[in-house]
Amino acid sequence: MLSVEEAIAAVLEGAGPLGAERTGLSDLPGRIAAEDVKAQMTQPPFAASAMDGYAVRFDDVAVGAQLRVIGEAPAGNPFKGKIAKGEAVRIFTGGAVPDGADHVVIQEDVTREGDIIAVKDAQESPRNIRAAGIDFRHGDILAKKGDRLHEIHGALFAAANIAEVSVCRRPKVAIFSNGDELKEPGAELAPGEIINSNHYALCAMIRSWGGEAVYLGCAPDSEDDIRDFFRRGAEADVIIPVGGASVGDYDYVKSAFAKEGGEIRFAKVAVRPGKPTWCGRLDDARVIGLPGNPASAIVTAALFVQPLVRRLAGEAWSAPFLKARLTAPVEANGGRESYLRAQEKDGAIAPSPNQDSSLLLPFAAANALIRRPVNAPALRDGDDVEFVRLR
Repeated sequence: MLSVEEAIAAVLEGAGPLGAERTGLSDLPGRIAAEDVKAQMTQPPFAASAMDGYAVRFDDVAVGAQLRVIGEAPAGNPFKGKIAKGEAVRIFTGGAVPDGADHVVIQEDVTREGDIIAVKDAQESPRNIRAAGIDFRHGDILAKKGDRLHEIHGALFAAANIAEVSVCRRPKVAIFSNGDELKEPGAELAPGEIINSNHYALCAMIRSWGGEAVYLGCAPDSEDDIRDFFRRGAEADVIIPVGGASVGDYDYVKSAFAKEGGEIRFAKVAVRPGKPTWCGRLDDARVIGLPGNPASAIVTAALFVQPLVRRLAGEAWSAPFLKARLTAPVEANGGRESYLRAQEKDGAIAPSPNQDSSLLLPFAAANALIRRPVNAPALRDGDDVEFVRLR
């Protein structure tokens, strides 16, 4: 039985980015840049007015000075001439500043009659002009290879005249449940049946880590049926069977996996909850079997599926064991590394009151898992603990 660190290392053995693909700007959030993204233009590409007013020579705008308006420069339609001494060009926000101008006097600081403006307020220094390239210049690196892209990158790349970028391919993760007792939401339940819920959390978690989650359905308690589900997931990069991994008389997942030609890497992990977690390979697909209990499935997905999905998606990722200060005591731990659902905020963390592995409700409020090492002593309010962020 492996430790958590040994299991993570085994899961990640040989794992790396799956290759690159080009994508449009609407599909960037959560993707990993496969190469440096360089600006294809300077932004802004010209000196632009930051205000509505008049483009002038600063030396000409003493209080009381009068200037002749010789044209205008709305956004997108630059004035084609050059401003000389005593001249001004009516300009609007975003308009290109004409040659010869080094200042925009705002319209509130002048009076105008016909083509003549008079400066009524003192101008302290040249201003109200955005210089060309103050945001970025052609060739600047806007995102580095390996960066995780987010919602703003689409607008940034578009402003740099980039229509598509090279990103790491999302790993395809196929999930299936197992158990005759499981029914989908909305079903009428017979005695002994329960609702199949784990895959909703797992699919959402996998997408948030940069993977493409595909739910295959629920396999009955039959080796032949389970083998068919493994075959249906054969094109995936990762296959995640949920449930059927313990030692009961109706736990057929690992035997079906073996008959399909799968090779088990490890069969148990010294972790609570989640001891039956297992890992293997089936042809080119990596397989991580998760327990069926809701808490066990979610905890072990965060510990073992998360690093694999992130690594395959191109992220340089290692288990994020962070530190926080307890706001309530925790009991001593036993012979398996344990993870307690908890709420963390601003470096303070409180364990959920009920840690039963069948319960989902505590996860609705929990955003972290407190890590309790093997045989860890009891801790008091104010002690430091390690934790893994859930969301």
